[in-house]
Amino acid sequence: MTTHDLLTQLGVHTSGDHIARSPIDGAEIGRVAYDDAKSVEKKIAASVEAFKTWRDVPAPKRGELVRLFGEELRANKDALGRLVTLEAGKILQEGLGEVQEMIDICDFAVGLSRQLYGLTIASERPGHRMMETWHPAGPVAVISAFNFPVAVWAWNAALALVCGDSVIWKPCEKTPLTALATQALFERAMTKFGAAPKNLSQVVLGLRDVGELLAKDARIPVVSATGSTRMGRELAPVVAARFGRSILELGGNNAMIVTPSAKLDLATRAILFAAVGTAGQRCTTLRRLFVHESIYDKLVPALKKAYAGLPIGSPLEKVTLVGPLIDKASFEGMQRALASAKDEGGAISGGGRALEDKFPDGFYIHPAIVEMPGQTKTVCHETFAPILYVMKYTDFDDVLARHNAVPQGLSSCIFTTDMQQAERFIAASGSDCGIANVNIGPSGAEIGGAFGGEKETGGGRESGSDSWKAYMRRQTATINYSDALPLAQGIEFAV
Repeated sequence: MTTHDLLTQLGVHTSGDHIARSPIDGAEIGRVAYDDAKSVEKKIAASVEAFKTWRDVPAPKRGELVRLFGEELRANKDALGRLVTLEAGKILQEGLGEVQEMIDICDFAVGLSRQLYGLTIASERPGHRMMETWHPAGPVAVISAFNFPVAVWAWNAALALVCGDSVIWKPCEKTPLTALATQALFERAMTKFGAAPKNLSQVVLGLRDVGELLAKDARIPVVSATGSTRMGRELAPVVAARFGRSILELGGNNAMIVTPSAKLDLATRAILFAAVGTAGQRCTTLRRLFVHESIYDKLVPALKKAYAGLPIGSPLEKVTLVGPLIDKASFEGMQRALASAKDEGGAISGGGRALEDKFPDGFYIHPAIVEMPGQTKTVCHETFAPILYVMKYTDFDDVLARHNAVPQGLSSCIFTTDMQQAERFIAASGSDCGIANVNIGPSGAEIGGAFGGEKETGGGRESGSDSWKAYMRRQTATINYSDALPLAQGIEFAV
């Protein structure tokens, strides 16, 4: 099936001056038109109007729209998953898996639509009832990155929609077609639903300037942004200056500790998937590996052997496990990081370009293992590519401190059968990350748990748990059902 056939099946008809290219081979796969300031303003105003209607629709009814959207995703999983592969370069199973995450969060949100609970609070005044209610916040802007071009939007949008919000989506300029396809599927669900306001979900396309317009606009109370730490540092003050709320999902630089008691077969498989999956372009990619000195000479050679046999190639081929980097800039960033690591004493295995003859305009690479003498400046910086920095450790307290001694705090893991070490790792004095796993890698988070991290990762939470509260405003209401007017704290105020 050609890209044109996929887009037609998904309901997308594109035209414009801006070319969308596939990282597979650099070929043009579509053209889109970018929004200008006037267009963005019009869409924000339309989102405000849609919100005014949608907020009064009962939450379980809002959940029905999300259920219908989930059904559209099920019916078009293969087509949308293939489009993700074509536009983002993920292997096909990962493209399909990303759409499955969208389906899963829709299912989660449908159940949530009947569970937007508030509290009943004991009042100190007789004849009074105090309660906490959650109301829709308003239009929500979602700014997403190329590496999860559709799932991140779904994590936010499914929850925002059942919470009563309208949604404006600014996808990465590298992956506009998947966003337009997702929007087309959502509009099909809206047609079947029949009672949703027009412009409940909208897409705006463009570069940084479009994101800035969303961040600055006081009519958008919540901005969820996924991307680099640099992006978050620039966006957050803009949103905060107008007293808006940011949900930030930024850098990762995730680590694994492999202890002497670890089951090495499990650890090796987890390392391989987490370090090279999506060509190292996940926010939860494994980038730092701490191996106890007693097992270092057994584990690291096994990893190098596994790396040497990795099938690298077109992500559309079933045998492929490592597809291309998103573009030339990513490849060049990887090479700069490897050069810096070498200058700091690193011993590099892999890291060079692959398949250049077959794909001159696609940037395929051999994933790199870099044995480092310590946690250097380069190791502390996250490079969005398949580079695994490997370091020895001796003392558990020391490695735990080194694990936490980076600016980022997204995901983390330990492989051990020692109960004390496992419990220490997930204790308050253990991993300082938003995600801490035992005997499972740092990637592959489930939608049932809140996703996000601390420090330079931004502190935001998306998807499961009670993350829905970020898309709502809290109201405390007190009702006096007595004939008196007792004042709080027993104050007497006679008039």
